[in-house]
Amino acid sequence: MYQRIRDLREDRDISQTKLAKILGMSQTGYSKYETGENDIPTSILIKLALYYNTSVDYILGLTNEKERYP
Repeated sequence: MYQRIRDLREDRDISQTKLAKILGMSQTGYSKYETGENDIPTSILIKLALYYNTSVDYILGLTNEKERYP
């Protein structure tokens, strides 16, 4: 899951700082999600899925389909 959120961010060419601002948090806090130091709260998972137009299942590694469900 942690690698997936990093890959999604890098695919969009967005910095941790910019994404953290979008999520309403600090860069340090977001960085800890990408390294696995902190678990990602459900509310942040939902925000990430909406931002990247993907599913929470994809972020969690339950599916390899990036596309959101119809």
